[in-house]
Amino acid sequence: MTEQAQPAQNPGASGPGPDGTGFTYRGAEQELIVVARPEARLRAQAEGVRSAAGADVSALNMFLGDEQLALEPLFGSEERLQQSAGQQGTEDAPDLALFYRVRGGEDRAQELRARIAALPGVDTAYVKPPAVPATLGQVGEDTRRLKEGAPATPDFTGRQGYLRPAPEGIDAHWAWQRPGGTGHGVTVIDVEGAWQLGHEDLAAKLAGVVVGTPLTDVAWRNHGTAVIGVISGDQGGHGVTGIVPEAVTAAASFHGIGTAAAIHAAADRLAPGDIVLIELHRPGPRFDHEERDDQRGYIALEWWPDDFAAIRHATARGILVVAAAGNGGESLDDGVYERRPDEFPQWWRGPFNPSNPSSGSVLVGAGAPPPGTHGRDHGPDRSRLEFSNYGARVDAQGWGREVTTTGGTWDRPGDLQGGPEEIAWYTDTFSGTSSASPVVVGALAALQGMLRAAGRPPMSPERAREVLRATGSPQQDAPGRPASQRIGSRPDIRAAVTRLLPEAVGSGRAERYWDELLPYPRELPPRLRLFVSGAWRNLNHPSPEIRQAVQTAFAGGRPDVRVWFSDDEIVGLVITG
Repeated sequence: MTEQAQPAQNPGASGPGPDGTGFTYRGAEQELIVVARPEARLRAQAEGVRSAAGADVSALNMFLGDEQLALEPLFGSEERLQQSAGQQGTEDAPDLALFYRVRGGEDRAQELRARIAALPGVDTAYVKPPAVPATLGQVGEDTRRLKEGAPATPDFTGRQGYLRPAPEGIDAHWAWQRPGGTGHGVTVIDVEGAWQLGHEDLAAKLAGVVVGTPLTDVAWRNHGTAVIGVISGDQGGHGVTGIVPEAVTAAASFHGIGTAAAIHAAADRLAPGDIVLIELHRPGPRFDHEERDDQRGYIALEWWPDDFAAIRHATARGILVVAAAGNGGESLDDGVYERRPDEFPQWWRGPFNPSNPSSGSVLVGAGAPPPGTHGRDHGPDRSRLEFSNYGARVDAQGWGREVTTTGGTWDRPGDLQGGPEEIAWYTDTFSGTSSASPVVVGALAALQGMLRAAGRPPMSPERAREVLRATGSPQQDAPGRPASQRIGSRPDIRAAVTRLLPEAVGSGRAERYWDELLPYPRELPPRLRLFVSGAWRNLNHPSPEIRQAVQTAFAGGRPDVRVWFSDDEIVGLVITG
């Protein structure tokens, strides 16, 4: 068990893969998607395709038979989907019953696309490049540690700066002291490729795989394991602690069914207020959908029509969907994302333009952690990391570097703790919009838990996006990457609570104060204590300026120190005299 020394990096530098050399995830496949004409009312069956409207589909069936292909509904039975859409009143959403996936011929997808798109009953067809995790890789020396018979895993929570108070972190520590703030009653499903479900730090609330077949590649497992660890790593004095350790987490693999079907199936297993996390991105139109080790031009999944439809289905049901904005270094405001590809349906509008219909998902960018985290510097705190996509559509940011969590480093044992057994791997260098997204999910799950505990309805997708945009620690400028390249604010759970639960915040005028320079027990932080509304309220880690201002106000004999508080914690302070 060692801490690995990493090579120095330029602030905000990208460089995915081992030592910045690039890497490839194995096992992901292209998807050939067919969009039917509404008037054809296609119905895919084991013996072929028929038309509920009586249209002639013989040419389509002949083509499928000759090429040994099968057409299957992407989101399930057409009749069930149409009934469900009518019951939910999602008239503004794409018709899910029109989407099909072609089975077979994966190595000839582009050739088949053009031919099937020209057949009667088919509106259009398009090929989606393989989806991969939106992470970056850093690999140090291989470490060896035998789990059985070796010393117990140390407590790594002191390295999880994203748990700390704002602006450094999202203030998970504060949330844990509030009813529901550990995520109790909230379920999160992570959509990606694979996980190490037997990890020693994920036993308490992990529900397992609910859809799809996990990929077998260790790089995929490390990625999924890292994501789950950020959200709900077990509490217990060893390893890491998740932002919401009481939330139930589950896994949905897109392998074998495609990304849109996985998103749709995950959402159908959740209740309003629960969360779907999409930990994938894919090559966009900037480089003609080219698969690249450097991930340049990779974008969020919702740009593709079927993924957009699946996400819209979820958010229309009240499910929060959080998605990685992608590591392509792209401005999502660029006109290239407004131009409709010829093979996309006519109704498609660029989803990254806020003026167009929205999927309703929360898009997450990657921000720099505080300089000096783990001895490294990636630029000013909360500045956009160079690889992160950005634009008006991006709602919030999370830590995009130096995230301490469960799992290994790309396809190797963990750089924080390795060894021959995956169940005890930990990393200090989980990164990308992949590491940023579960940080935002954790903040939202804590808020949903507190709302449930207060007997309030959970946030809707629209409300969640509004709260993330209205609160939080603001994005900072960096050389060459100004805050106008929007990735949004880092969530601040405490600030969001004052917006969501204003009745949980009291106020009053301070009657006396106590400047506790040396707190007892010593584990407590330095505090400024103010007696307000019949009780002592605490301001932890007060700045010297606040201390001096309070002392001056009371020394003057007529203090006017107005305090806002939640339980015994001070959340706001105004000194006027």
